[in-house]
Amino acid sequence: MSDTSLNNAPVLVVGAGIMGAGIAQVAAQAGHAVMLYDTREGAALDAKAKLTASLQALVTKGKLAADAVAQTLERISAISTLHEAASAGLVVEAIIEKLDAKRGLFQQLESIVGANCILATNTSSISVTAIANGLQRPQRLVGMHFFNPVPLMKLVEVVSGLQTDAAVAQAIFDLSTRWGKVAVHARSTPGFIVNRIARPYYAETLALLQEQAATPAVLDACLRAAGFRMGPCELIDLIGHDTNFAVTQSVYEANFFDKRFVPSLVQREMVDGGLLGRKSGRGFYAYGPDAAVPQIAAYAAAALPAAQEITVHGSGAVAKLLLQALDTAVDAAISLGEVSAPAIHNEPGSDWVGLDIDGCQLRLTDGRCATQLGGEVAVFDLPLQGKGSTAGIANAPLAWAVSARASDAWATQAGQWLQALGFNDQRVADTPALVVARTIAMLVNEAADAVHQGVCTEQGANDAMKLGVNYPTGPFDWLALWGVASVVQVLDALDLHCRGERYRVSPLLRQRAWAV
Repeated sequence: MSDTSLNNAPVLVVGAGIMGAGIAQVAAQAGHAVMLYDTREGAALDAKAKLTASLQALVTKGKLAADAVAQTLERISAISTLHEAASAGLVVEAIIEKLDAKRGLFQQLESIVGANCILATNTSSISVTAIANGLQRPQRLVGMHFFNPVPLMKLVEVVSGLQTDAAVAQAIFDLSTRWGKVAVHARSTPGFIVNRIARPYYAETLALLQEQAATPAVLDACLRAAGFRMGPCELIDLIGHDTNFAVTQSVYEANFFDKRFVPSLVQREMVDGGLLGRKSGRGFYAYGPDAAVPQIAAYAAAALPAAQEITVHGSGAVAKLLLQALDTAVDAAISLGEVSAPAIHNEPGSDWVGLDIDGCQLRLTDGRCATQLGGEVAVFDLPLQGKGSTAGIANAPLAWAVSARASDAWATQAGQWLQALGFNDQRVADTPALVVARTIAMLVNEAADAVHQGVCTEQGANDAMKLGVNYPTGPFDWLALWGVASVVQVLDALDLHCRGERYRVSPLLRQRAWAV
């Protein structure tokens, strides 16, 4: 490509649906003349009319200036033939997600636009390399994947196929930045960055449901407490089970049936039964005027159980959190005359994190089941809070499980201790790595594989997940917080328990763990 400057270049947007109209708006707001085209007669005009109404509504609310909106709308013209866009310096395609349709469109455009016009596809799942196959100048085709709603979502994945010119990809990266977006480079592999790394967020919850480890309401509550805006079950209900299942199946097939991406039998049954979520009125939850989404019980403070001797084991953020919570709970109980002061010790060099309470153990999960660890043992989940930190408890829901060999007394007291420490304890089945630890470990693992395989950088993965799907923090931020040795330990325990390819540790994580 001899000239990849896109400053003020005319932009052609093909496809006047929600995505196309949003892309047209963003380009026009950045100062570009925009031509909007759709094969459906009148669709481009309708899209501009809807855009006009929505922008005028924002003017009325005082969120946009009237003159700025007028200028934006003046820059957008609906065209009826592609030949009217011969002057375009950039084409952004936002049509149906079908390879033949996209490839045919770009082949047609090559005979219309100039030799230096950059061709960008907004595909969310189709190989950019495959779309470019058959073009006269495949090096000028690049992925420019926006997220919905385009005017609000900051992320753009700039996806390079095998023949994409590096200068073309950089031009789109720079243009996205000028449009007020955060761009990340990605290599064209199944799912790109976001749709690939996000798979475990759905998959691990679906696996836990298949294992009958907990209810959808409990799983959602625990992951919301870790900072996610929506739990996996309510999010899948919003997306639609048919859509989510189709994406999972597509990624699974595109990765040559890698077991890490295997679709869920639970979800397949729901799709077959028409339980698609909000769109059908019922998914994991029921929807409608009289329906109520199940909620877990609110936190109820519990008295501190009596104890003679307590030892805080381990070091790091969670051990520090437990020690602080324990000191606060003991001081409060003593001031109320509820208990006498137990002897509290600290063993920072221990190989496990948690509390030993008169010989009974309340341990942070290391991936192993409580029953595997001993008799009077309970395990609790990774207590992530807010932006992925372990800064506080704040009565947050926390999953825990008890050994099948534990006494009835300890099975009761373990939950009471978590309540007394400030957690909204949620007992689940004794399943490996519980809920949050299992999910976060797999998100980190998938991100590590993406970096290891050259799909993106660590910063790209962090930005993509925070801005593309509103994660509370990025996977490599979680890795830094939790520690690579702990993540690998959890994954190895899952792999040993489940016996399969799904939980194999990314080579990048394995190598880093060796280097610690």
